[in-house]
Amino acid sequence: MYVMAIDQGTTSSRAIIFDHGGQIVSTGQLEHEQVLPRAGWVEHDPVEIWANVRQVVAQALSRAELNAGDIAAVGITNQRETAVVWDRTTGEPVYNAIVWQDTRTDRICAELGGEDGQDRYRDRVGLPLATYFSGPKVKWILDNVDGARERAEAGDLLFGTTDTWVLWNMTGGPNGGVHVTDVTNASRTMLMDLRTLQWDEGIAADMGIPVSMLPEIRSSSEVYGTGRGHGLLSGVPIAGILGDQQAATFGQACFEVGMAKNTYGTGNFMLLNTGTEPVFSRNGLLTTVCYKIGEQDAVYALEGSIAVTGSLVQWLRDNLGIISSAPEVEELARTVADNGGAYFVPAFSGLFAPYWRSDARGVLVGLTRFVNRGHIARAALEATAFQTREVLDAMDADSGVPLAELKVDGGMVANETLMQFQADILGVDVVRPKVAETTALGAAYAAGIAVGFWQGEADVTANWAEDRRWRPEMDQAERERTYRLWKKAVNRTFDWVDDDVV
Repeated sequence: MYVMAIDQGTTSSRAIIFDHGGQIVSTGQLEHEQVLPRAGWVEHDPVEIWANVRQVVAQALSRAELNAGDIAAVGITNQRETAVVWDRTTGEPVYNAIVWQDTRTDRICAELGGEDGQDRYRDRVGLPLATYFSGPKVKWILDNVDGARERAEAGDLLFGTTDTWVLWNMTGGPNGGVHVTDVTNASRTMLMDLRTLQWDEGIAADMGIPVSMLPEIRSSSEVYGTGRGHGLLSGVPIAGILGDQQAATFGQACFEVGMAKNTYGTGNFMLLNTGTEPVFSRNGLLTTVCYKIGEQDAVYALEGSIAVTGSLVQWLRDNLGIISSAPEVEELARTVADNGGAYFVPAFSGLFAPYWRSDARGVLVGLTRFVNRGHIARAALEATAFQTREVLDAMDADSGVPLAELKVDGGMVANETLMQFQADILGVDVVRPKVAETTALGAAYAAGIAVGFWQGEADVTANWAEDRRWRPEMDQAERERTYRLWKKAVNRTFDWVDDDVV
């Protein structure tokens, strides 16, 4: 028997089948369109996503020559804050999914904050009022789509992040689909009380969101329903849901207080396990639910979220055309010895942790005639490492526990130039696991634990193995010099968006 994970990500949907040892048996993957209607707006077509999920499940099964009877359970992991609103009777979305990177809700967030500012709800939800989170996106849809608010108040519309959208469709859609999310995804909406793990009806009312739209909040590891209505996974228990960054933390076996991982994907996300009590940040980090296994107590985390890392490499490829494929960025960066004095701060969606500045926009500074394509490629890679250092500094300040080493995963960890620079700029070892697909693996583990395929966290820890370790090679003076210049560059991004800039 095997376990399947469905990883519904920002740029693609994947299905990955794992064996009992946590090894990959087969995969299926399809990218979906990034819909960019205007500056700062990022959307996905939920219908395309659901069609792609069905296709990648079929790909993974056929490549492994397996069928539904060979799958013990399915886990779902997903891009967390991306909001979908759809009709419960027809299953039709009322609008495209509004993606976590989208900044259109800036004014809504400012209005909600009022005199209290962005921290109005932080002591309940652990999050600042920012365009990143789902609640204000739902308000935007209800405010701007003709008839949506009336239909929502009549009980005809449902909201979910993409885990909920996929689960609802997998379990029958309009014909009895299960409308559920887990605590990790619910903790990213701005609508869930971190202590009670229930929807906060007062905040929902402030945002004008009927509670009838909201999915039921459940643990990250339990049977929510079984596949039905589309054949491929009919009768298979769907038994795990974790937001993508929490899934990666689970897959990296970060079960002890003080353990941390950093995922290098479209954006970067560092999570630090803080145990069964939420720790509220004084340094620009998010307080979030890390995971909850069945009836056990919820485990919390501090998170540093960085909006643009891997997507900066895509931007070099798609918008500037200085590389033709993402892996080429490393080859180009290696043509130069250093960044040539250039620093690239990719504040395309404002700045996330630790600044939370939606008025920021990207800058490329320190340019001279000496700077060439190689320096720009290197500056783009270094931006990922510098932003990670800023988050780690904030975590050290909040937790009081200096990190001994950083576990890393995600697509960019194949880039050895970046990983070495990351170790250099942090001054700690950077460790890559043998199975780098820890996001999908974490969702698979959560599902497998729920049905007894794995016995619990001990099995996850036993399966984890180190692949490669990078040790710092940069001297302290150089580390601090280049980091000081990075901070100077970050300051140049502030206050770019004026009131008359749409």
